[in-house]
Amino acid sequence: MRDLSGGPRVLLRRLRELMAEPLEPQDRLDRIVRQIAGNMVAEVCSVYVLRADGVLELYATEGLNREAVHLAQLKMGQGLVGTIAASAQPLNLSDAQSHPAFRYLPETGEEIYHSFLGVPILRTGRSLGVLVVQNKASRNYREEEVEALETTAMVLAEMIATGELKKITKPGLELDLTRSVTVDGDTYNDGIGLGYVVLHEPRIVVTNLLNEDAEKEIRRLAEAMGSLRISIDDMLSRRDVSMEGEHREVLETYRMFAHDQGWVRKLEEAIRNGLTAEAAVEKVQSDTKARMMRLTDPYLRERMHDFEDLANRLLRQLTGYTGRTTAEGFPSDAVILARAMGAAELLDYPRANVRGLVLEEGAVTSHVVIVARAMGIPVIGQAAGVVALAENGDAVIIDADEGHVHLRPMADHRRSYEEKVRFRARRQEQFRALRAIEPVTKDGKRISLMMNAGLLVDLPQLSESGAEGIGLFRTELQFMIASTMPKADEQEQFYRNVIKQAAGRVVTFRTLDIGGDKVVPYFRGHEEENPALGWRAIRLSLDRPGLLRTQLRALLKASADTELKLMVPMVTEVSELRMVRELLQKEVQHLSRFGHGLPRKLQFGAMLEVPALLWQLDELMEAVDFVSVGSNDLFQFAMAVDRGNARVSDRFDPLGKPFLRILRDIVRGADRNKTPVTLCGELAGKPLSAMALLGIGFRSISMSPASIGPVKAMLLGLDVGALAKAMDEVLDDNTAMVPMREVLARFAESHNIPL
Repeated sequence: MRDLSGGPRVLLRRLRELMAEPLEPQDRLDRIVRQIAGNMVAEVCSVYVLRADGVLELYATEGLNREAVHLAQLKMGQGLVGTIAASAQPLNLSDAQSHPAFRYLPETGEEIYHSFLGVPILRTGRSLGVLVVQNKASRNYREEEVEALETTAMVLAEMIATGELKKITKPGLELDLTRSVTVDGDTYNDGIGLGYVVLHEPRIVVTNLLNEDAEKEIRRLAEAMGSLRISIDDMLSRRDVSMEGEHREVLETYRMFAHDQGWVRKLEEAIRNGLTAEAAVEKVQSDTKARMMRLTDPYLRERMHDFEDLANRLLRQLTGYTGRTTAEGFPSDAVILARAMGAAELLDYPRANVRGLVLEEGAVTSHVVIVARAMGIPVIGQAAGVVALAENGDAVIIDADEGHVHLRPMADHRRSYEEKVRFRARRQEQFRALRAIEPVTKDGKRISLMMNAGLLVDLPQLSESGAEGIGLFRTELQFMIASTMPKADEQEQFYRNVIKQAAGRVVTFRTLDIGGDKVVPYFRGHEEENPALGWRAIRLSLDRPGLLRTQLRALLKASADTELKLMVPMVTEVSELRMVRELLQKEVQHLSRFGHGLPRKLQFGAMLEVPALLWQLDELMEAVDFVSVGSNDLFQFAMAVDRGNARVSDRFDPLGKPFLRILRDIVRGADRNKTPVTLCGELAGKPLSAMALLGIGFRSISMSPASIGPVKAMLLGLDVGALAKAMDEVLDDNTAMVPMREVLARFAESHNIPL
């Protein structure tokens, strides 16, 4: 390749000067196309910009009819320009008019030009427009000329991205970069949030595009690439990275990309064409992403995400970006967008400012989703591609009731959601007015409404929601958000703070439920094919008794002179409870021996979430002081349904007859043995399903704090005796074909019960 220190470099320097001059947008564009035409010895240079309606509009030209500016238009995919924009690939033609996609625009006067070179104007792989040069003589443009034009298009991409062209856009029209976009995903925690985008890992904005010394930039690239390779090798050699599995496969892919000489050559070529090292990374990344976005193979598309992440890591190496996520000026109404993030990272953000969380990856059971749910933040997951479509500060609406993310919504769309939010706020005010009212049904049955929690930030919601107490405190969240194993005194202080803030209300602590899919970073587990059915919760704790005894001791000490209510998760056989009781008794004896205070009352219970316990009900009830039904896992295991698998998660209804019969049998077993029973799970949090639980006999249910108001409003108007009779008739009738959900809805409608 010939030395490009002349023409292209001079052109880029002149363009940089033009971008810095105080010019009107149209004047700046006109001068840019003149500079490009002169530098490339082209008789025509034109810029087409993509509008939000999918039309490419001629915004500037040198050589074509000037009166065609803002009049000449092509649809996406139409003509040569539309083909380039749709494919995000350049076209280099010696006889443009013989190309099957050629479309003649009489207003431009381009019929006398034969050779044609057009390149897409790209930003993060998205086509924002097309840059074209043309000549009368038939010729193919050289490879270095294509590279030079692509590099020049980066300058135009920044001009479009800054919003400068809004001034010369026709009234009522918008550019594609600012168009309203809706991305669908899965609801992980319902709610509605309006605000502005905060990218969890903001894209590095490359402001210095043009280099002064190509060899110096190549050395910078080599140093950054070396550091990147070392960091990947370090991650692969860490002891907590298993020798096989998905995590290691991703890192191996990163290492393969980082050592790809083809990628390095492209980067060096872009630098020799006049770009800085970081601008070269951005250009090659955008070009590669534009090609890969059009692939249909899901495996290759996933590799695109790996490559993009690696390129961003290289950009951070080059720019020295520290990765801070809580930048100054954090908006008061932020919606966080991320490909993926950890639970601790979410807690770094100011909770009062966060209106929603959108993830491209993750599952409903992931740590960050559990924490977000505990914090009452609406969450949408599996929102593919949303990060690339958004910019920091974009207006956004997250509708986690329906699973929609609306980026840059239209004004009337936003007003509609503002009214929805106001309506929800009015309903919440009505629910708050019920806080002091006893939760007693119309026919006099008192219901205990408890809330689920797991963090100190949850505790203020005890009073705000009117909950009677905490029916499920997930102690594992403290472990999941910590970078190292919490020490015994840290655990004790944490539990003491929880008890203090509960201010006399009952708190039911669940012992650690880690392992399986709840992996903590400092605890080395084993790769499991079915982690939900594997080494987790009480199974792990009994195999690591030191871990369990430390927690039990911390709970006992923190509960001195108060009541301690403790339950064990994932119990499969009653014998496991006996083993935990023995460990608990040893800790009681140890603390007594050394003069430590003890709880004045100790209640020991079990989570019923493994179906095997259904055939040990009487034995279970005799072995414990109380039982808590974990409806999420019990339904998953009983119906062989993976809750995180969208293809089957909606296939079976937890309000169907089989599962309601299981729950009714549990209640009857508890009544028979006079053992208190509570249900804590997603079933308790919806008025319709909570109504079903009351109808089969539950008198204590635990849910998210936001659900208590709607559930209380439902039960205050409920004749639970009449409902129980109606439900029993259908549940006991093997020939009844009417779905239970329909039976419940009809009952609510006929009895004016708010749902």
